[in-house]
Amino acid sequence: MSQVLTLWKKTSALPQGKRIFSVLFAQKAPYFATIRPRFVDIRPNRAELVIPKRRGVHNHLGTVHAIALCNGLEAAMGALAEATIPADKRWIPKGMEVSYTAKATSDITCVAETDPEQWTSEALPDSGGDLPVRVRGVRDDGTVVIEGVIRLWVTPRT
Repeated sequence: MSQVLTLWKKTSALPQGKRIFSVLFAQKAPYFATIRPRFVDIRPNRAELVIPKRRGVHNHLGTVHAIALCNGLEAAMGALAEATIPADKRWIPKGMEVSYTAKATSDITCVAETDPEQWTSEALPDSGGDLPVRVRGVRDDGTVVIEGVIRLWVTPRT
């Protein structure tokens, strides 16, 4: 089991454990701390976090800024990748394609998802391969405000 998934399982069972995990995760990649992510769920093939709507992530319209949304999607994707990747592989983000579909007028729940078969040896050759991670951000009322794909480059760990 990965370090991220192990830490998640240990901390999320504690009072305030999800908050503790979220702070520790943001310390690993400090830019994530700018959105103050609150992780809700991490398991193989899925990660979910909330970006609180607050002044520090607002744009000129008073909604959650597009780049803050992308930051949240990337944090969710990173947690998913760490919780899912086989021990003999490593990953790095290769690209992100997103569409902004509505104003982000509330807290935003960022979700990253993959299918188990995407992580198999057949799908990821020894020379390395692309792995698309589906991502979306959703307002409190269920409206999708951003959606897209983050592509990972997955190679053997050497």
